[in-house]
Amino acid sequence: MSMAEVSYRRYLEWGGIINETDYRSAIDRMPGMCRIIMFESSSSMLSRVEQVKGIARYSGFELSDSEDTLDPRIVLYVILRGDIRPEGVKYHHDQMSDQRIFGEVLRMLGDTDSFDKLVKAHPHISFKYEREKQ
Repeated sequence: MSMAEVSYRRYLEWGGIINETDYRSAIDRMPGMCRIIMFESSSSMLSRVEQVKGIARYSGFELSDSEDTLDPRIVLYVILRGDIRPEGVKYHHDQMSDQRIFGEVLRMLGDTDSFDKLVKAHPHISFKYEREKQ
């Protein structure tokens, strides 16, 4: 399974809703955040890592991490979960549940198998979105 970023257009086709600026920003921050998580982790960051591992485990798959590397799904989740809505923005991913944010992570990385498991494990959560009409 490839954990490479998918094109923004493809992400939207798979139902993604994060705007392109936030999408690109999150992808661009992954290498630096990986180092931060591995070497400078705060208790809140470690809590986010455990949260996403728990969501994955409940959904029927594991996230891999070791002393040398972190699963990109963990890194991207920590980035998105830590983002704060900019002033004046009505809708932002900081308003999403942990499971919904993780769903966006899986879409961004093209991990459709894990996304399907996430959706099946959480039938009470809608992972479909209606874009607001401009």
